[in-house]
Amino acid sequence: MSATVTPSPSIVPALQKETKAGNYFVSNYPPYSFWKPEFTEEALAALERPHVSGTPLGMYVHIPFCRKRCHFCYFKVYTDKDSSAIRGYIEALLTEMRLYADKPFVGGRKPNFVYFGGGTPSYLSADQLKQLTDGMKAMLPWDEVEEVTFECEPGTLTDHKLKTIRDLGVTRLSLGVENFDDHILEINGRAHHSKEIARAFAYARQVGFPQINIDLIAGMVEETDANWRECVRKTVELEPDSVTIYEMEIPFNTTIYRQMKAEGKLVAPVADWETKRGWVNYAFSELEKAGYKVASAYTAVKDPQRAKFVYRDRLWEGADLLSLGVASFGHIGGVHYQNEHDFEPYLTRVRSGQFPIWRALTPTAEERVIREFILQLKLGHVSRSYFVKKFGIEPLTQFADVIQRLKDWGFLNVEGDEIKLNRDGLLQVDRLLYEFFLPQHRTNRYA
Repeated sequence: MSATVTPSPSIVPALQKETKAGNYFVSNYPPYSFWKPEFTEEALAALERPHVSGTPLGMYVHIPFCRKRCHFCYFKVYTDKDSSAIRGYIEALLTEMRLYADKPFVGGRKPNFVYFGGGTPSYLSADQLKQLTDGMKAMLPWDEVEEVTFECEPGTLTDHKLKTIRDLGVTRLSLGVENFDDHILEINGRAHHSKEIARAFAYARQVGFPQINIDLIAGMVEETDANWRECVRKTVELEPDSVTIYEMEIPFNTTIYRQMKAEGKLVAPVADWETKRGWVNYAFSELEKAGYKVASAYTAVKDPQRAKFVYRDRLWEGADLLSLGVASFGHIGGVHYQNEHDFEPYLTRVRSGQFPIWRALTPTAEERVIREFILQLKLGHVSRSYFVKKFGIEPLTQFADVIQRLKDWGFLNVEGDEIKLNRDGLLQVDRLLYEFFLPQHRTNRYA
């Protein structure tokens, strides 16, 4: 079951300097481009089987509505839906969930975690949010939920809505700040302004969310070194419970890429990779000085005992995930799936009583090992005994060539039970993960 790897020289390959179009961030394995419509029956068959005992169940709910579409956004979002369309979508989400709740695979299970992503979940009104969550809880109660995460755009929040969100049971509020400068926000297509960030954060603190997370993006259009340092300073000043930082990439379905294509440009108008990694490193260093701990390639937490990322950790350990809504990605009984990619086809399928699954893939035993190993490596460390116990494989044997290569390149060390990335490796982990991909997965587009 060992991966077939062609050894390469121990010389570190040159870093790609410019930011070009394409997916950089690795969020699953095998790559999405290998998930196919002809495999959807495998996902449907998985629903008819009982679940594996001890496997946590999570839920992801995609809310695809936004006030504006950010120029760098690659998610399925809509800015043209009225209240009637939104009401119809909420009803479809609940109908879809009912289809799942009736299947043997779910069979009375209770979710361990729930995640509302987008789009902009906070775009919904307080009444719409209550309708959605009350309906969800009636089918699969939340009394065993460890974490409920809710993504927000600061400009959509009021004290009333924040109180409603907290009353729904949300434990981690994630504010999509991205930058604190009005010009940078505007030129990148963000809907909110800087004054709304401070107001939303203050409201959220008053309401008493157990964890408030701030999202930042390193490398937005026209971002400068001075601007980035100011963003980090303001973040530290706010003292969020956790900070998530992503390096700007330009997937093919973004407004920025369409403009690049129209102008015949190959290089995106954003910071190069070396600059972005330097900015993330600076942010991590400043956050560490302020008492934070770097908890993954993208996160820093104030108190590791309080600030958790249950959604991330359970998924990276192979949890089942019921994903509801247009274009959402899920994982049921060892089968990956994605829903219909467009609004009307999604609604049509659900309203006719069909699962809206558009494409799927059943990873092989080898691919499941690779998936969990590379995703957990994003934490900066992987437990060898975890893989021995769960899969019966020793990572040092399974991935011997790649581990040696990353050691030779100066990014990785083995310390007892742990395989560890150093800070340099962590800052470029996504490009290093491709070294673990099987040969057939390295040449196609990721998504």
